[in-house]
Amino acid sequence: MIWLRNALFFLTIPLIAAVSRADEWPQILGPTRNGVAAGEKLADKWPEEGPPLAWKKSVGAGYAGPVIAQGQVILFHRIGNLEVVESLDLQTGEKNWSTSFDATYQGSIVRDNGPRCTPLVAGDAIILLGAAGNLYCVDFATGKRRWDVDLVEKYGAQDGYFGFGSTPIAIDGNVLVNVGGRGDAGIVAFDRQTGKEKWKATNFAASYAAPSSVTIGAKTWAIFVTRLDACLIDPETGRIGFQFPFGMRGPTVNGATSIVWGDHLFVTSSYGVGAKLVKFTDHDSKVLWANDNSMSSQYNTPIYLNGALYGINGREDVGTASLTCIDAMTGKVHWTREGFGTAHLILADDKLIAIANNGAVYLLKPDPKQYQQLSGFQGFSDVPRAVPALADGLLVARDTSDSGRGQLKCFRVGKK
Repeated sequence: MIWLRNALFFLTIPLIAAVSRADEWPQILGPTRNGVAAGEKLADKWPEEGPPLAWKKSVGAGYAGPVIAQGQVILFHRIGNLEVVESLDLQTGEKNWSTSFDATYQGSIVRDNGPRCTPLVAGDAIILLGAAGNLYCVDFATGKRRWDVDLVEKYGAQDGYFGFGSTPIAIDGNVLVNVGGRGDAGIVAFDRQTGKEKWKATNFAASYAAPSSVTIGAKTWAIFVTRLDACLIDPETGRIGFQFPFGMRGPTVNGATSIVWGDHLFVTSSYGVGAKLVKFTDHDSKVLWANDNSMSSQYNTPIYLNGALYGINGREDVGTASLTCIDAMTGKVHWTREGFGTAHLILADDKLIAIANNGAVYLLKPDPKQYQQLSGFQGFSDVPRAVPALADGLLVARDTSDSGRGQLKCFRVGKK
């Protein structure tokens, strides 16, 4: 086995993020889909009551996180029998436009019937995937519908345990979706401008993990963590570079996005699946370590920084999850904060923002030697399962109650 030199590997981003400004968060987990807000400057501490609240807005059902682009917050939620996408002014929360679609999804395991997938800003368009499997494209400036595809009708896709929940990715002119359909429609690429199918590949079932991307040499590849497999796939053709098993049959899901640094790929899941660190090329992969006792995350994506991974070990629905720091190359646990709960993490300005499932929001100092909390406050009264966004010194996040209502809040967390 011949490994390419590390110099040929570096984390990349889809074309849409490559042209986005540093003060944008145009897709799930930020510009590079790794939870990092490069260039952001955060306050060193917050007041006891928390950072200033710029604005808040009542929202409907769903776990779709907000995104930020061109001074607008894009919100996707369900109100009654409609899935609604809205464009809000980042500074004030005032509505710019709103577009709605018929909503038919009815959850069988959880009561919330709203969308799960975070909007994707791709150039002058917004890509949306509803809970029932409807893929939409609307104009960023006006909200006007451009095209839509019913993934269930066209590909026989199934909505899994909690509805469709793998946020699409845009690479160059294609939108890639973990459809989980029949007839080699596990992963499907659509033309971003027209919605027409470009290719379909694999028989992989759908997961709840958003795909990411990586550049090897001069070529960009997509990385998918599907229901039972992880793979590297050519976004232009659907050709598989490598794949390896990751997942478990039965009542399990893969929900966390993979993390890449150099020629290393980290994948994590709960439900007895565990975590793996893989070294890879464009055609092969090798497992360096795997275990189910250091960082087995149900749906929260960890943060990589200077050889360490900061993330969640455990599940929201069974026991109490912990915040953990591990050695990325060995899986050895540096420290564990028991009882922290599941939490979404953002890295900015050498600090971590953590939004826990009990509604608490923390400002942390990433330190592999010990847990260091700089500030904390109670930001939400219900569970903030949706992935948050950070741009222009503003933290935008939402919660959702069992009644299908919640609050979208914007906090001023930037350094003055």
